[in-house]
Amino acid sequence: MSTTNNLYYVYMLTNRTHRVLYIGVTNNLERRLYEHRQGLMPGFTKKYRCHKLVWLEESNSIEDAIRREKQLKAGSRQRKNALIDSLNPDWVELAPY
Repeated sequence: MSTTNNLYYVYMLTNRTHRVLYIGVTNNLERRLYEHRQGLMPGFTKKYRCHKLVWLEESNSIEDAIRREKQLKAGSRQRKNALIDSLNPDWVELAPY
């Protein structure tokens, strides 16, 4: 998976207990996951240790990616879980360390 091209990624991270979800957007998934996992940026993912990538969607447009991120954030937890379950029913790590 190349993450340094003209693609944008909307992604969901969770922690070990699956109690929280983080939704983000980036144009460089490898770099962004590294930042989350190393706790390089203060905020939600550092506080709740959201390091496990469980869902990912690609987009060719930053505008579309941001629109999708906002749509997902506005949805219920039940809908987010169903989306993850539809593509990753066991919630396995999609980007091993």
